[in-house]
Amino acid sequence: MKNLISFIVGVLFAIGLGISGMTQTHIVRGFLDVFGSWDWHLMGVMIGAIGVHAITYQLILKRKTPLLDSKFYIPNRTDLDKKLILGAALFGLGWGWAGICPGPGIVALVSGDTNIMLFVGSMITGMIIFKFVESKQGI
Repeated sequence: MKNLISFIVGVLFAIGLGISGMTQTHIVRGFLDVFGSWDWHLMGVMIGAIGVHAITYQLILKRKTPLLDSKFYIPNRTDLDKKLILGAALFGLGWGWAGICPGPGIVALVSGDTNIMLFVGSMITGMIIFKFVESKQGI
C-alpha cells in the first residue's frame, strides 16, 4: 500500500511539474534571468508550493504518526559544513546552467530531448563519482 501511494503521489507530482512548466528549460532559465527578460510565471508555482507546505506541514505534525509510517523523520541538524555549502553551490550552478533541476529533469526524460538525457546522465554520473570519492576519503 505504501509503495502504491508513493507511486500515485509521484505521478501527481510529475504531472504538476509538467503543467507548471518546470520541465521546460527556457521557462526555468527565463525565471532565473532576473536582470534580463525575467519570466515571472514560475513565481506562482513557488508561492503555491510554499503556501500548501506552510499549511499542511502544521496540520500533519499535529498527528502522532504519519499515515504510512510509525514515526516522522524530521531533520534536526542546524550546522552548515563545507560539504553542504559546496553541494548547494554546485546544485545551484548546475540548475541555473542547465535550466532544470533533478526532479523535473527526470520527469522530462519522457520528452526524448537529448539535452535532458545528457543532464540526467551527468547528474547520475556525478552522484556515483561522489559516492566513490566519499567512500575513499571519508568525506
